[in-house]
Amino acid sequence: MLSATGIYQQYGDRILFDRVTFTIGTRDKLGLVGRNGAGKSTMLKIIAGDISPDEGKVERESGSTLGFLHQEMDMPTGNTVMEETLTAFAHITEMEERLEELNQEMEVRTDYTSDSYSEMLEEFTHLTERFALVGGITMEAEAEKVLKGLGFKNGDFDRQTTEFSGGWQMRILLAKMLLQRPDYLLLDEPTNHLDIESIIWLENWLSSYSGAVITISHDKQFLDNVTNRTLEIELGSVYDYKAGYSKYVELQAERREKAESAYLNQQKVIADKERTISRFMAKATKTKMAQSMQKQLDKIERIELDVTDKSVMNLRFPPAPRSGAITMKARHITKTYGKLNVLRGVDLKVDRGNRVAFVGQNGQGKTTLAKILIGKLPATQGEVELGHNVSVGYYAQNQSDALDGNKTLLETMEEASPPEMRTRLRQTLGAFLFSGEDQDKKVMVLSGGERARLALACMLLRPFNLLVLDEPTNHLDMASKDMLKSALMDYDGTLLVVSHDREFLAGLTDRTVEFRDHKLYEHIGDVNTFLEKRQLDDMRSVELQKPVDSQSAAPASKPKNSPSQDEQRRLQKDVANAERKIERLEGEIEQIHLKMSDPSFYDDEARVASVTAKLKDKQDKLASVMKTWEAASLALE
Repeated sequence: MLSATGIYQQYGDRILFDRVTFTIGTRDKLGLVGRNGAGKSTMLKIIAGDISPDEGKVERESGSTLGFLHQEMDMPTGNTVMEETLTAFAHITEMEERLEELNQEMEVRTDYTSDSYSEMLEEFTHLTERFALVGGITMEAEAEKVLKGLGFKNGDFDRQTTEFSGGWQMRILLAKMLLQRPDYLLLDEPTNHLDIESIIWLENWLSSYSGAVITISHDKQFLDNVTNRTLEIELGSVYDYKAGYSKYVELQAERREKAESAYLNQQKVIADKERTISRFMAKATKTKMAQSMQKQLDKIERIELDVTDKSVMNLRFPPAPRSGAITMKARHITKTYGKLNVLRGVDLKVDRGNRVAFVGQNGQGKTTLAKILIGKLPATQGEVELGHNVSVGYYAQNQSDALDGNKTLLETMEEASPPEMRTRLRQTLGAFLFSGEDQDKKVMVLSGGERARLALACMLLRPFNLLVLDEPTNHLDMASKDMLKSALMDYDGTLLVVSHDREFLAGLTDRTVEFRDHKLYEHIGDVNTFLEKRQLDDMRSVELQKPVDSQSAAPASKPKNSPSQDEQRRLQKDVANAERKIERLEGEIEQIHLKMSDPSFYDDEARVASVTAKLKDKQDKLASVMKTWEAASLALE
């Protein structure tokens, strides 16, 4: 049992936790929920012992273990993926090294009858049995199983961890933590860097986990599939619900409704009694009775309503300037990276006022096409024509990550603002729930959700009539997602949104474009209409569905040498992973070329040498990834 008692935490004049108390059982699966900035990540750090509260304490049973996956973890360097993952078994590795020492010693010693030799044999026997018992024989197989579940393939195991992006490094750290199997597993937004297949694998793994899990997530389905208890943090208090997320929402509404009803009933009784007391006090014959009634009234235990945070973003998109009847036309768009083909001769026409959703498997080119349409990425072939007077507003997947952490919120807004908006920046920040001293904070101290809100605020400083959103709900809390959707429903321009969030997309768009087999398949209606047509029950089924050629029926018999369905899925996953890496590397190389195009860049010889070496490294990695893609593609074909 883990117990938190009287936890009090204050930053400046803000009380984050006001002497809260709760316990966590050894098999609890607990979701930690609340608004962005409510203190969820801070509470995990207090539970983990990374920070100490101003008052109160956290205790757990002696000898118990705890693992904490958070957003600021650093990856050690110098190891391959498998070597780094196997450090999860450090205690087993020590046994293995000692067994090797004993083996070498037994090969050279000849004093078979001595007491020391008997002791050595006894230690060897004990360690051998213990090594097998704790999984020393199967640890590499276990590590491989978890790594594959989180999206790695065999060819990745011997690569250096430094070759991977931050998101993939976080997967390695998660794999290590899962393999360590701590008694208390703390996860802060574990699905942020996972694709759909990996999220489903993690859900299954956590559901059968023998220890306690405490997780922060804004993914409702993930919480429903993993948790059976919910702790809500709100305005310094903690509310405990013995239910998963969807049931918690119902129970929360019921609790607040009952509390408000009881409060109103008591207030009516108190008012009636006070009126009676006032009347009796005015009559000398009833003064004693009035005083007696007052004493009884004073003894009533008053019901107090819980303070709730009902503040929401005042999010409104600026009126869209009038554009031409056709917003954009894309003709015969092809995008390749070397021999990697992402899009193959696709066409798309978007008229003024259209509301379009991009859906489909990861790696099928949704983000790629969105960037090509607005000129953020060049097409290999084909052309894009924007309509008359089209102005673009763009929100990228990593928009909030691109903010400068050393700038204040106000400085960030000033940098993004046109001159005519400068006088309204503080007002705009207030509308996004950043008021008073908050506006002078550094961006680096903001939570992920608060950064996302700030990025949205920056985007709204200029009017636009074509709004392109790529996974806009990442990091946003439930209330902020609802507010964003409401504002988008009122937006009078043309909308194009890439998302896997079915609840967010429902009713938001009137055209659904499915990405499959390097092509586009259009469906009239919102995401629910699309899913009904495809007879799919949720967006995850779309993500996991094996691509098929809509123009052909299933073959009557399987070709002799064709890969199995499992092998096809693995190869498709390898191809998708390679596509993402190639896109990332190409973007990084482009940024280096931009630096080198500045004449002042060559003033510093040391800098030139360093950046040139970095460029060569990126180019070598790109060539390697292209080879990986080619091998997987040939096998798939």
